[in-house]
Amino acid sequence: MIALSAPDLGPVDREAVLATLDDGWVSSAAPAVTAFEQAFARTVGRAHATAVSSGTAALHLALHMLDLGPGDAVIAPTLTFIGGVAPILHAGARPIFVDCGAADWNLDPALLEEAFARAGREGLTVRAIVPADLYGQCCDIAAIRAVADEKGVPVILDSAEAVGATLDGRHAGHGAMAAAYSFNGNKIITTGGGGMLASDDAALIARARSLATAARVPAVHYEHAEVGFNYRMTGLAAALGSAQLATLEDKVARRRAIHGRYRDRLDALAGVAFAPEAPGRRHSRWLTVMLLDQTATAVAPEALRLALEAAGIESRPVWKPMHLQPVFRDHPMIGGAVSERLFADGLCLPSGSVLTDAEIDRVCEVIEATLA
Repeated sequence: MIALSAPDLGPVDREAVLATLDDGWVSSAAPAVTAFEQAFARTVGRAHATAVSSGTAALHLALHMLDLGPGDAVIAPTLTFIGGVAPILHAGARPIFVDCGAADWNLDPALLEEAFARAGREGLTVRAIVPADLYGQCCDIAAIRAVADEKGVPVILDSAEAVGATLDGRHAGHGAMAAAYSFNGNKIITTGGGGMLASDDAALIARARSLATAARVPAVHYEHAEVGFNYRMTGLAAALGSAQLATLEDKVARRRAIHGRYRDRLDALAGVAFAPEAPGRRHSRWLTVMLLDQTATAVAPEALRLALEAAGIESRPVWKPMHLQPVFRDHPMIGGAVSERLFADGLCLPSGSVLTDAEIDRVCEVIEATLA
């Protein structure tokens, strides 16, 4: 089976985990957790970071600290994974979904004014904007911040899919009050499951770290002045994360090369296009996403997915927009045509940095035969 995004693990990763096992520091109290936090903060260019159990947990912590409640709203992109949206409800607010822009597939800043107006008509107060860096491409944070600053609300970035991506030379996550990252098993670097919340605000990260450790007050016994969460990353996961982080640039380079090989082979096919790379951005190409113009190919993405599956190749549709999900059918939505088209026409191809050129060529052969 050629997997969609298999983890890229090697001897150094194994040695790091075994060393932590030998030391006996496997819990969240392990020195490896602090070491990973510090190394990750340096890598993304933020002053502080705290390691947690998932990217969703990181985002939840950031939203929880805003003290959201009934009547509050958070603006979010509709084209994303549910883990970037569910924390809004977990924190007590209501999401307002916004369509993406065709140039980068991320939240369209031009629709934000309308989203604020819609919130007002719904009797809601917008308390934050949570854009996503979709599939490894940074959103237009400057344009988003311009509106957010005017309205007096913070921006929390969902950079779960964008470790290794850059905008104007700065790592994904810059320009926001805080940014959440994911190290799930299919991400560019992995801890098996885990995440990170990063910020230049020392007090914000200190509070997030406390909340993630069940909000325990320092004492010999277990003392709690508020209810927190059990979100801290384990020592084993952090040890793996530090080892993976050391080869981040190599992994990004390989994924970009894989994307380039797909384009070299498939760009000439009628009706085939790929996710754009907007000016000033280095797309990490966490996943290579292909679009099929079904009027030109007469082949639907689902038919191609099934053909690939029959050949032992995993692929996946583009994220189904949140406003089309049954659980969010009653939530406000601004626009929708762009994200709906991408969902209808898009297919994510195998993109893991462990893919060989021969495996990429095999994927291309099946695509060429199916579209012929």
